[in-house]
Amino acid sequence: MSSLTYSPVLTSPRDDAIALYRAFKGFGCDTAAVVNIIAHRDATQRTLIQQEYRAMYSDDLIKRMSSELSGDVKKAVLLWMNDPAGRDAAIVRDALAVVIDLKAATEVICSRTPAQIQVFKQIYYSRFGVQLEQDIEMQASGDHKKLLLAHVSFRRYEGLEFDRMAAENDAKVLFKAGEKRIGTDETAFIHIFSERSSAHLAAVSAAYKSMYGSSLEKAIKKETSGNFEFGLLTILRCAENPAKYFAKSLHKAMKVYKG
Repeated sequence: MSSLTYSPVLTSPRDDAIALYRAFKGFGCDTAAVVNIIAHRDATQRTLIQQEYRAMYSDDLIKRMSSELSGDVKKAVLLWMNDPAGRDAAIVRDALAVVIDLKAATEVICSRTPAQIQVFKQIYYSRFGVQLEQDIEMQASGDHKKLLLAHVSFRRYEGLEFDRMAAENDAKVLFKAGEKRIGTDETAFIHIFSERSSAHLAAVSAAYKSMYGSSLEKAIKKETSGNFEFGLLTILRCAENPAKYFAKSLHKAMKVYKG
């Protein structure tokens, strides 16, 4: 199997800062040059470039990019200038306070590990002056809101160990809360999906399939709807196979972008 290899970056942050300054000069911005530099630098290198740019030109690189770029390229580059936690905070804030895209906020929140959530919650507050939970309270509603609030608050175990008997018991609880009854006990789904580790949830899913002959994912689609359904499915899919989940999300996003 072939694999991608990347040539080492030989330029210094100072060289990159100079190249970016030149890309901004003149009539119009050399967008390709900006993208070529930023897209091939990691988070640490991007931070050093920003520091060099400010030191050399007494200007904020992020603000300059914001004024020079436009459209989807601007949005992508500005997000990429953040580290992962900062990027999550920016996306969720935008989704909860600017464009109001609850699905986008749900995808970020429900696809992140507890440790990742705690870090981006801290950045969220320091950058925007409001707790993430407050914005969720303002924009989400019903069972969807309850799921998001529980998911960002509970410190779930992140190890690989799980109790098989407990997983089987949770599978029984979910079956009784959904397919076995008329109506759905959403509280049971929220409790298990927000408090159990990813390894445990993956075991619950396997147990559900073994015990009832149908997948837990199908049960969620049958018993829930809207953003609440999307949140539960995101949590479950990331618990079972996060790489597969993100690969599918990326593929879908590229198809949409291409039209």
